[in-house]
Amino acid sequence: MNNELINEPDAPRLINGLRDTGYDFRTASADIIDNSVAAGAQEINVRIDLMQDGRKLVYFGDDGFGMNADGVFKAMRYGAPERENPESLGKFGLGLKTASSSVCRQFTLISRNSPDEALSKLSWDLDHVEASGLWEMSREPVTVDEEEAFEELCGEGSGTLVVWSKCDRILSKNYDEPGGTKEKAAIGRLSAGLQKHVSEIYHRFLDQADTRERNITISVDGVKVGPWDPFFRERSEQVLAEKQQAMEVQVEDGSTHNASVAAWILPHSDDLGDDEKNQARITNRGQGFYIYREGRLISSGGWLSVFGGLDPHMSLLRIEFDFGHELDEAFHIDVKKSRVLFDPALSEYLEKLLGPARREANLRYRKKAQKDAAKAKVDHTSANRTVEGTKNTRQATVEGADPETQSAVISNNRGPKIKIRQKIENNVEPGSLYIEAVDTITSGDLWEPSYRSAGVEGHVGAVLLNKHHDYYQKIYLRAANSGYSVQGMDLLLWAFTAAEQNNTNEELDPIFSDIREEISSNLRKLLRDVTTPTSDDLEDE
Repeated sequence: MNNELINEPDAPRLINGLRDTGYDFRTASADIIDNSVAAGAQEINVRIDLMQDGRKLVYFGDDGFGMNADGVFKAMRYGAPERENPESLGKFGLGLKTASSSVCRQFTLISRNSPDEALSKLSWDLDHVEASGLWEMSREPVTVDEEEAFEELCGEGSGTLVVWSKCDRILSKNYDEPGGTKEKAAIGRLSAGLQKHVSEIYHRFLDQADTRERNITISVDGVKVGPWDPFFRERSEQVLAEKQQAMEVQVEDGSTHNASVAAWILPHSDDLGDDEKNQARITNRGQGFYIYREGRLISSGGWLSVFGGLDPHMSLLRIEFDFGHELDEAFHIDVKKSRVLFDPALSEYLEKLLGPARREANLRYRKKAQKDAAKAKVDHTSANRTVEGTKNTRQATVEGADPETQSAVISNNRGPKIKIRQKIENNVEPGSLYIEAVDTITSGDLWEPSYRSAGVEGHVGAVLLNKHHDYYQKIYLRAANSGYSVQGMDLLLWAFTAAEQNNTNEELDPIFSDIREEISSNLRKLLRDVTTPTSDDLEDE
């Protein structure tokens, strides 16, 4: 060995640099829990302590196999030895260290592999590494507090306790009163967020009825975490021809390994009770792929490289994708086990496979939205009164209208006695004579001009609004409780219609029709990423 070529990294710079590998508190905690699962733990306990002086301590205890002194030393090495079980949730030998240091400046590992063995303890203290300039751990005696924490969180047998101290990154802000009411509330929110995160990514392990993975229990601050199934199987429907579609993925050495995919369409939130809504958690960001490695959820939501960005009409579609450790390299799993990348060929395959499910989810969402729009009430009375009371507006004079031929004879800026084909309606309610929202427009346009009569007074120019157009569903419905907003939109579209009717003839009528079609199409495109309001949204507006 040529010692002159050994070039060890600068300890302080590297150990501090590894703090910024992209963890947050929840993903860092999950990496520690992964190690407990890999160690065969049946019970895992997490506790977050806020001291009176503002110091924070986080404990992770499990009743797994545990380690002797040599095992603790190896586990604390950056780039720990590869685990004997390749299916282990731990993968790179870095998770314990990088996850811990992303949150705190000192972390301690305490373990034993039998109840009659003494506890072994080692710590990494970043302040000590900076002061010494060496890759040197700290070995201090196990304190009484640590012994009590081990007994409480790990039990009396084998197990492992991880302690985070000097927690400088656990909260996103500093509080004027360390350990005070506001900081306690922040820690409470942190704990609740971790419970929610754990319930999602380990739900197969936590669900006693799920036989795909062995069952464990995880508690956070004394609260036993229940499972959250992203697919809400009690009410959802699988929509692939084969409910669990198997696929073969080839890796670099030429071998092939199986992955599987299932597509779930959740019920619309309007069809769910309050408890069911909490279970389903239907949001725009919740759509897309849920990726599982060895039963552990590593990525949730989003379409990766298979489809484009998030689409509000896809919010009911969730894809369950499973693979084992053999495909880690094929899917480019990162240190945090929170990212997956699909090969372009696989993306193309999945796009074709999931195309029908995507179309079905889109269709169901739109049908529900259209039903909601048809039932929703938007009051157009104010705009109708304004038009009725404003006699000096510039508009065509209707000489006659024939409901049988759906044509009118008008006099306007183009001349007298012009005959055009437009919708003719008689016996219209006076309160909706000039502006009315209807569900009979089939052209796809947002509005159509019309000539309408409420009785013997004759026909007047009017505008019909399309209840099924995205602009009506996404803008009008949200503005339903704001009278001035609805009135303003109504008057604008009526004014457009009056201007068209006052400046059209047989030659120009198709041009105005094309303009309405183009405006309506552009509005749909502009509103593509705007969600259609649910019943709850409409109540809140």
